[in-house]
Amino acid sequence: MADVARAAGVAPITVSRALSTPDKVQAEVRARIQDACDRLGYVPNHAASALASARSRTIVVLIPSLTNVVFVDIVVGIKEILDAHAYHMHIGLTGYSAEAEEALLRTYLQHSPDGLILTGIDHLPATWKLLESLKIPTVHTIETLSGDSGMSVGFSQFDSGYAAGRHLVDRGYRHIGIIGAQLDPRSLRRCEGCRQALRDAGMYEPELEIMTPTRSSLSLGADLLEAMLRDHPECDGLFFCNDDLAQGAVFQCGRMGIDVPARMGLVGFHDLSGAAWTTPPLSTIATPRYEIGRSAGTLLLNELEGRENPQRHLDLGFRLVQRETT
Repeated sequence: MADVARAAGVAPITVSRALSTPDKVQAEVRARIQDACDRLGYVPNHAASALASARSRTIVVLIPSLTNVVFVDIVVGIKEILDAHAYHMHIGLTGYSAEAEEALLRTYLQHSPDGLILTGIDHLPATWKLLESLKIPTVHTIETLSGDSGMSVGFSQFDSGYAAGRHLVDRGYRHIGIIGAQLDPRSLRRCEGCRQALRDAGMYEPELEIMTPTRSSLSLGADLLEAMLRDHPECDGLFFCNDDLAQGAVFQCGRMGIDVPARMGLVGFHDLSGAAWTTPPLSTIATPRYEIGRSAGTLLLNELEGRENPQRHLDLGFRLVQRETT
């Protein structure tokens, strides 16, 4: 660092500041320092920096999957906030397993991260106990908590599922089914919300449900729609816990000559990019995934930088998007 400082014509502390908090150093000075780093082949030693500052400038982000765009959108939002403040993100994949989450958390904590961003609120008791013992800020995403259990940002899975079920009822469908896959806790809660909406309308039929732990996909949605109509031809409306399932059902209806929405109403969940481009376009519940990521990053950084968070638990809500499948 001293060599870089001499080459750039600045003090070593300015080099340190430019590398750790670049927004606090003038652009022209940062450019000189970066040029000196490039010429000298200097790479900061973050382990040494962490020892000197008691900060690792790393944030651990645990998500279930990188193949599910829902979590990719959240990570993109987090990354934008962290990058702007020179924090680095370590991503761990839990595979929807609470046991894997606990193991990953214990592994990453050995590297002294400055903060944690976790998915959901369904952790093992051992994980909750560990989190309560930590002295670093933690944000739970995609669902909300209350009280002193860290911070959270998300929306109500139950209420959003309820809105989907209520919409099918209000559109005049009378034999409404529920199709769920993956069956992680969040999917189960949104299915329960839809179930409650049907109960409240006096229209819940338990036999019009298919719940499978199989990974959600387009092909699975097509297969499950066909299975539902084979066993229960009276079914005229379906809520799917994920958009890919619902999109597969739309495609399958087209192949089977089923009139959507006259004969069959379909509602998905998340409003993924393809939902508006099916034929017909899919009605769904839009969720604020990118905004959840940015809000989670902001909550965490406010805590790390000593700024007050007016609210520690943020409910960003959801939106029913009615298109042409209902």
